Amino acid sequence: MRTLWLVLFAFAVNGCGMKEKVGNLFADEDNASPPTPLTEITPTTRIERMWSRGIGAGTDELFVELRPTIDGATVYCAERKGKVTAVDIEQGRTVWSTDTDAPLAGGPGVGDGLVLVGTSKGEVIALDAAEGKERWRAQVSSEVLAAPRSSDGIVVARTGDGKLFGLRAATGERIWVYDRTVPVLSLRGTSPPVLVDDMVLTGFDNGRLVALELRTGRLLWETQIAVPRGRSDLERMVDIDAEPVVYGRSVYVATFQGRVASLALATGEIEWARDISSAAGLAVDVTRMYVTDENGVIWALDRRNGTSLWKQENLKYRLLTAPAIVTDYVVVGDVEGYLHWLQETDGDFAARVRTDKSKIIAPPVVSDHRLIAYTSDGELAAYKPY
Repeated sequence: MRTLWLVLFAFAVNGCGMKEKVGNLFADEDNASPPTPLTEITPTTRIERMWSRGIGAGTDELFVELRPTIDGATVYCAERKGKVTAVDIEQGRTVWSTDTDAPLAGGPGVGDGLVLVGTSKGEVIALDAAEGKERWRAQVSSEVLAAPRSSDGIVVARTGDGKLFGLRAATGERIWVYDRTVPVLSLRGTSPPVLVDDMVLTGFDNGRLVALELRTGRLLWETQIAVPRGRSDLERMVDIDAEPVVYGRSVYVATFQGRVASLALATGEIEWARDISSAAGLAVDVTRMYVTDENGVIWALDRRNGTSLWKQENLKYRLLTAPAIVTDYVVVGDVEGYLHWLQETDGDFAARVRTDKSKIIAPPVVSDHRLIAYTSDGELAAYKPY
């Protein structure tokens, strides 16, 4: 078995039969590589912390990625113990805060005037985006580990047992269900649904990316991004856990122990693919695709053909997040609470700032040249490069 920086442990999840999910977790074990020590850098830009505030308890579980989401002038975030908070993106002041009294595991997502979160108990909870009042709760088949999303009156939620649910945004009533078989062993996590052009895009634990019709759940196309290989269930894991990214008329996707690829949005035809393993995810701009691989190497590829442009190898085994793009910089968070700012042209270090001393699990999010980071201790902070 190839050397991985994974410490594996499993637990049962609800579904068609008994399946196992395994997590990406760094620990001080013989088979885990320690984080690469940081070396001094000479900053070439100044990073200003615009504001910061504590948002509840956050989450200290590497398997729960509660990623903030931005809608207009507001950033929404959730913490594991159940609190969902709306924060003004300019000043960092709290707009509203609601305690759902539920173990939150996925979200928040937004759409149709709703803020949406998923729970470990298999619930989707919808809150009013303006006031934070609860609109409804809907029971689905198992844990919701990815942000539900809503568009055109339909909420789409992905569950850990391989199902996608289409729910009525006004009431939470079930409209359709799409079901895929879950492999015996898979990474703990699920690919969030992406809603675009009346389609739902999501990746599955078998290495397939699918496009469904939003209103009916009807399959439009399905593409195998990575093929399981090897003799053991562990070696055959090819999960798509990272969120697919749509840019122009292409969709970009990453698989664990598989490939990164560009596909035609309309048909699912593969435009190009590279053998790079990633569970963290990717980001795309006009000319490049940036991806964090399983070892913590950051790659820049030509988004038109997948050609390598540069790679940054000095952050290996630091449990990096997916990249975020802010003006001329590529930013990743790490296990010790650092945000690393890289030049988009060559991957060299431009700056480094520390949020707090807790790990950054969720990828940073960006709005209007601002980067918002959320730590596992519940610290929400906004940064801007100068």
